[in-house]
Formats: sequence, structure tokens, C-alpha cells
Amino acid sequence: MKRTSTRLADGRELIYFDERDDTVRDAPDTRDLPERAKGAELRYDALTDDWVAVASHRLTRTFLPPADQCPLCPSKPGRPSEIPAESYDVVVFENRFPSFSTDADLHSDPVADPFGRRAGVGRCEVVCFTSDHNTAFANLTEDRVRTVMAAWVDRTLELNDTDGVEQVFCFENRGEEIGVTLHHPHGQIYAYPYVTPRTTQMLASVAKYKDGTGGRNLFEDLVEGERNAKVRVVAETDHWVAFVPDAARWPVEVNLAPLRRVPDLPSLTEEERDDFGPLYLRILNGLDRYFDKTLPYIAAWHQAPVRTGREDFGAYLQVYSVRRAPDKLKYLAGSESGMGAWVNDIAPETIAARLREVL
Repeated sequence: MKRTSTRLADGRELIYFDERDDTVRDAPDTRDLPERAKGAELRYDALTDDWVAVASHRLTRTFLPPADQCPLCPSKPGRPSEIPAESYDVVVFENRFPSFSTDADLHSDPVADPFGRRAGVGRCEVVCFTSDHNTAFANLTEDRVRTVMAAWVDRTLELNDTDGVEQVFCFENRGEEIGVTLHHPHGQIYAYPYVTPRTTQMLASVAKYKDGTGGRNLFEDLVEGERNAKVRVVAETDHWVAFVPDAARWPVEVNLAPLRRVPDLPSLTEEERDDFGPLYLRILNGLDRYFDKTLPYIAAWHQAPVRTGREDFGAYLQVYSVRRAPDKLKYLAGSESGMGAWVNDIAPETIAARLREVL
């Protein structure tokens, strides 16, 4: 694989991940772009100990353009896009409408009082999985998934080493029901200037479990428990297991975890990275057969923070959908949205049985 870094017209970085080592990437970005956005303002919620990004500039981001105006497709004569090339394998570039930015003030005061403010330090990137607009991740080749994995690893390593970044999150949103604004197959990477609430909660649970069990690891025991119970396991390979979590929140939900606990994607061996693609493609194709129609989903990589809890964290991929029936969606109503208290209409064992059937 060949990695080539270049700059777009407004100074944002773009990185090509090419599967041929002899590929040349020298086409310039010829667009006349406005000054790049500097990210959000972060406001502190003292009641929940969370940060909220206020990013008003994102209101103007591109929203469901027609295919011939897609900014993620390769550039064509007379129609330049975000990628100044006639074709590409995998591309990563800085988001034009970021929630976090390396241009923000790194030294802003993190918490001054219950109304604390700080700059949205960090980085937001777009990951284009293919130059083909009319396909999906589930249709990629195993080799292409390996290239995407290489891009995730590359970005996690570099962003973990970026000043002000505390956690890196690789994810994909698919489907208008999820809120996708561009149909081209792509994902995103957020480099946060804080440890996210979900991860903070998991780390607290892991520490509590470790103290209460004489040093046992919660991630390892959960994976081993699911493998022993078998009833929620969907599929397993030499290095990975896919299972529906025992307390699944979503009407369709599956986790993919390496059998060997690692804190993040860069910690995977070459064999583990190679083994991921075939299983993930099986799962994604099965998900589209779950209701016999294209399934909207979020695929979220949970990785250890940069400086906290790395020795006990276990990285895994969570894939879940808001679709609860062929013609119905799950909405986060009063209990979930107001109180964070979840109710799932479908038993996790039923979800797993259906996934095994469609696989």
C-alpha cells in the first residue's frame, strides 16, 4: 500500500491510501475555496460533567446532493470535488465542516466554572471507502476492507499523537434514517479533546469490576461469557467473534470483538487485521437480509483513550440499527431521550437467531 499526503485549496490535508505502489498523486485542487472553519466552541454541562460542541458553521454543510454533484466522487473536467483525482482506492481528508479543529486554541481554559468554555481542539476527518458512488461497504472486496483498516490504523496512530487529542473514534453512518447527508460510501473519524461520556462510563465499570473480582478484566469476561453461552454468538473466526450483547439496546445490534483483547486498532496483529474483513462483510450482507431491505446502521469503533485506561480497555466494533421492522423505526422517546433508560422491544437472543439465519 502507498500513502500520499497532499493539501486541498484551503489548506486541509488529504491522504490517499493506494493499493498499487506505483500510483502517482500529483493532481492539484483547483477550486477557489473560502477560509477553512476553525471548529466549535465547547460548553461544559456541569450537571452531567459532559462537553457539548456548539458548531453553528455546520448548518451550511452539504445536504443530500444529486449523484452528479457528490463532493466525495472523483473530480471530473469542469466539476472539481473534494478529491482532485480521476479515481482512488481509499481517501481520508479533513472535514470541511468540522466540530473540532487543530486551528483551535490549544491553551483555552478547560473548566473555569459551571459555565465553562473551551475551544474545540481536535480534528474531524472523512474516510471515503471507494470512488464508486453506487455501492456500499458490504460490497467492498476483502482487499479493500484491508486498505480501509490500514487507513483507520494510520489515522488512529497519528491522531493519538496530536496535541490536545484525548480519544479517536472511527465510525460509519449509513442511511437517511440515521441522518446521513451524503450517500457516497464513507465514514468519519473524530479526534476529541476529551474522553467521551460513553467511554468514561465503560472505564468506570471496568475499574469497578476489576476491584470486585480480584483483578479480572470485564472485556475479556464478557467476550468469553458470550462464547461459552453461544446463544447470542452470530459467527466466529480464528481471531474474531460476532455476538449480540446480552443487554442490547437496539432492535438490531451486533458487536465484533477480537478474541485477543487489545486497546485499539493499531494494536491488532497483521493476521487479526486480515481476518476482520471476511467476517465483517458477512455480517453486513446478513444485516441487509435481516428485513430483506437495505438496513440503515451505525458502525462504531470503540477504542481506548490516548492517556486513560489503556491497560484494561478492549477495542471492539459495535454495529446497530434504528430499524425494528421492515416498515418501522425505533425512536428514542421519553424514557431513552429524557432519562437515558432504555427499553428494547426485541430480545437479544431473537436478534442473534435471525442473524444466524440470514448468514
